[in-house]
Amino acid sequence: MNSNVHKVRLSEIFLTFAKIGLTGFGGGMAIVALVERICVREKEWISSEEFLHGLAFGQILGPFSLNVCTFTGHHLRGIRGGIIASVGFIFPSFLLVSLLSWIYFTYHKLPQLQAALKGTNPVIIGLIVVVAFDMGRKQIKGTTGILMALAAFGASIFLKLNAAWILLGAALWSLCRSYYLRRLS
Repeated sequence: MNSNVHKVRLSEIFLTFAKIGLTGFGGGMAIVALVERICVREKEWISSEEFLHGLAFGQILGPFSLNVCTFTGHHLRGIRGGIIASVGFIFPSFLLVSLLSWIYFTYHKLPQLQAALKGTNPVIIGLIVVVAFDMGRKQIKGTTGILMALAAFGASIFLKLNAAWILLGAALWSLCRSYYLRRLS
């Protein structure tokens, strides 16, 4: 990780997350992919492992794309950094949603607008799949990691469990496994 992490200016944090808020389309995972690309790979503000921890915490607490931005900003500059990152991320969305809402409610009956909106859905799904595959390829290692990922997937899809319960179960399982392995050695 960059040794100058804590010297990142608040204005740079704001502008970076405003750019993410302005260009990040597609909801949660698409935004997370953009934050990961910019803050982990390009700027090296936060490690991949720390970013995934922030993503895990964000899953528990609600709108996880905003939470990941807040977590990253807090990592860089404490509470002020978290607030600045959050405001930077939300501000462009607020402006765009206000404008798009006006356009939609004024022109929503036009077939061209309806067709354009339908065309974006497959792209969003594709972006989410690419991010999940890329993050999984980097972080899922060994048989245990693969089995945990499959169990989480199954619990989410088939049992319809909330992400918070899945994360809690994974944390408990990991703690018990760690305790058991320490006792064996």
